[in-house]
Amino acid sequence: MITKGIAYILFATFSFAIMNALAKDLSGFHPMQVVFFRALGSFVFIFPYMLYHKISIRGNNPGMLLLRAGIGVLSLSTFFVVIQRIPLGSAISIRYLGPIFGAIMAYYFLKEKIKPLQWLSFVVAFAGVIVLKGFDIRIDTLSLVLIMISAITVGGVFTLLRYLGTREHYLTIINYFMAAAIIVSLFFASGWRMPLAEEWFPVIGIGITGLIGQVFMTRAFSMEATSVLAPFKYMELVYALIIGFFYFGETYSWLPFAGIVLIISGMLLNIYAKQAKTSVTE
Repeated sequence: MITKGIAYILFATFSFAIMNALAKDLSGFHPMQVVFFRALGSFVFIFPYMLYHKISIRGNNPGMLLLRAGIGVLSLSTFFVVIQRIPLGSAISIRYLGPIFGAIMAYYFLKEKIKPLQWLSFVVAFAGVIVLKGFDIRIDTLSLVLIMISAITVGGVFTLLRYLGTREHYLTIINYFMAAAIIVSLFFASGWRMPLAEEWFPVIGIGITGLIGQVFMTRAFSMEATSVLAPFKYMELVYALIIGFFYFGETYSWLPFAGIVLIISGMLLNIYAKQAKTSVTE
């Protein structure tokens, strides 16, 4: 059964895949300027909406909100640096080890239970990521280090979203992240330039698609446990491989297709494990 939380995360991953493709399309810009485009495009919609509907700007847990924002900015910044250096599919394949880190962090810090069959589903999905990545010689050491930092911090973001999801309005969480990203990116403004006419579409689009993905992802994590949603984040990798092939001309061997099968198998196995767990407790 596809729950509302799972449906939301699937739509969020599609939106993020489009956003990532637009970010890569802006490779002629400083990575932190791309972060600025991403954040500002969302902030200009969210902040006025929050003021009009009298949604708390400060929130109830400013310390945790700032922590989530800071970790999110680090994750997004390192990711945008890397996608300008290596193929989109390879970057996302490594970054989305993050959901596994998130599920493990939630297990230790939020005491969310994970059944043995769910652990197996994570292993299957992880194996799919490894197969998808394959032996890509285009990945240099610095890019690998940066994308691993991004993956670990993604796990931290997922865990904090699960903690904050029932305590804060989802727009308050997003607004903190956008504001922090704008402030941090401005420290790198000396290397920026104005967009050309044909570049305005991805500049505007990256903010809109990022906002859509952020809203639906935050809502998803407020509805479902991290351990359930984590494997579904890998769908972004599937979308990225398709976009990378047709738009950027990024080619891979047959191994990515085997990886896709493994990832989907891991997702289905996780759903089965979750449903079995629910039926036992009912």
